[in-house]
Amino acid sequence: RAVPDRGPAVSVRLRPARPTDAGTLGEMMTEAVSDRPWKPRLHSGAEDIAHAGEMIERGWVTVAESRDGGSLLGFLAREGAYVHALFIAPEAQGCGIGRQLVSAAQAESPRLELWTFEANGRAQRFYERAGFAIVARGDGTSNAEGLPDIHYRWEAPVAPAQKEARR
Repeated sequence: RAVPDRGPAVSVRLRPARPTDAGTLGEMMTEAVSDRPWKPRLHSGAEDIAHAGEMIERGWVTVAESRDGGSLLGFLAREGAYVHALFIAPEAQGCGIGRQLVSAAQAESPRLELWTFEANGRAQRFYERAGFAIVARGDGTSNAEGLPDIHYRWEAPVAPAQKEARR
């Protein structure tokens, strides 16, 4: 479940997350829940930090850090084609950081899938602009929050030569 962005792009450096990033990434997750009154708080801040640490240990996390001082501005956690999380620091939202993280993931994978909450219209607009399409809707019985959600999928465009070869 994610925090998207829009607006003028900011130049960032993307890199694999380090174990020492877990605290900042966990704080982003905690803050994102606090900023959405419709989203129930299921985890403490310490649990969010631990979860971020687990995703980092598994090698799923790419962070976006500022070029000028190394402050972390956002992250994307991806296991193969499945995007587990996309979060952008509140002060960095609307600056193109989410788009840069998703573009990097799209460059590395021929297909991406994720879920976002139906109440998160901003995320829906963001993913649709990035080429994702709705493939299913859920009523909330399959997620811990109990909220209706939307399953999105993106597939890399197939080049004309590849289309011919498939025939």
